[in-house]
This record gives sequence, structure tokens and C-alpha cells, in this order.
Amino acid sequence: MTKKTAMKYWKEWRLTLFLIVFVILPVKSSLADFNWVPTGSMKPTILEGDFVFVNKAAYGLRLPLTRVRLARWANPERGDIVICFSPDDGTRLIKRVVGLPGDRVELFDNQLFINGRAMAQSEMATGDMTYLTDRLKREYRFATEDLMGVSHSMMVRPRTGRQSRFGPVSLAKDQYFVMGDNRDNSRDSRIFGTVERSAIVGKAVGVTGSFDFKGSFLPRLGRFFTGLK
Repeated sequence: MTKKTAMKYWKEWRLTLFLIVFVILPVKSSLADFNWVPTGSMKPTILEGDFVFVNKAAYGLRLPLTRVRLARWANPERGDIVICFSPDDGTRLIKRVVGLPGDRVELFDNQLFINGRAMAQSEMATGDMTYLTDRLKREYRFATEDLMGVSHSMMVRPRTGRQSRFGPVSLAKDQYFVMGDNRDNSRDSRIFGTVERSAIVGKAVGVTGSFDFKGSFLPRLGRFFTGLK
């Protein structure tokens, strides 16, 4: 490539490069991002193939492209769906906060206890199972769990498995206990331990798009631009 050709390309692409480096990347790093979800650990709330909108400024502001915190104005609350880094290998995860600093968390036969109080479970609305396969509907038990005033959908196998019992464990300052809504198919705090406040980078607030990449590959139009709870 000649110097003249290089200068031509630079003049044509410099504005685009400037926008990417100084606008798009900092915004994605510090303010907002879209995450594609490849696993089913948060079923039935979040499905494989969902594109989730993440508010990275929900709890504070970070220096772009780093984990350096510039300001903090809120902390994750019980029931929040958060983006965090696994403490054992740094994997980026999407999980639900069930335990806050100072809490005592225990799981017994898939019944969650916080500070000795059982989190009530009730029948889940059938609409939350719209995009689940018939096999999952047959093999799993679905329920709405009340996390001290925050209700969310969850699923477990009728027979208890190796992840159905845990703890009790007490959470120290800045420690959070996170779990997947798909309780028998989630790598979470029951395996890698608590998550530090500094490892939580944002709050998942909605699904912007969804595609059934494990089945028909068609868009799940009913999930487009829907909120998460």
C-alpha cells in the first residue's frame, strides 16, 4: 500500500475510527451495553439467544475500559439481575442477586432461606413458559419465588440434585450471593462463592431481541423490547 493510498483511507475512515475509539467503546464500557446470552442458566426469565440491555451506570460510574470506579450512587438490591465476573476464573456472567451483605443464606431441597426465613414459592404464570420446550415443561417444576417483596420466575427439577442444598453461609461487607433462576443448571455462588461488589458491573433491565438459535432460528417476536424482573 502506497503512502497516498494510506492517506486516502485515513481521510475516509478517521471519523469512524474516532467515533469507535472515543465514543462507542467508552459508552459500552461505562454506561450501557448489549449482552448476548448463550446459556439457559437464567431460564425461564432469560432464554438462550436473548439480547439483554445492560445499564452499566445503574450502581455507579467506572473509568472507561477499566474496573476503576469513579463514583458509586447505589448498590445491587435483592432480586436484581446483574452482570458480574466469576471470582474463580473471571468469566462474565448474568445472575440474580439473592443475598446481600450481612445476610445468612441457605438452600435446603431447593427451598431458599434468607436469615432463617423461607422465601415463599407459588404457582408461576403460564405466560412465562411461552417459549419453553414441551420437554422442559414436563421435566421441571416452575414457580414464582418471592424474595422479600421481589417476585421472579424460577425452575427446578422435581427430584432434588447436588445443587439443591447449600450453606448456610454468612455474607460479609460488599459480598453478594448470586444464583441462576434455573436452579439445577446454573454455575453460581453455590459453586464459586460470593461475588464482591467490585465484580458487579451493571444491571440487566430488558430484552431488546431474541432468536431461537437452538431450534427454529426464528426471532421470538414476543420477547422483543420487554422488561426483566
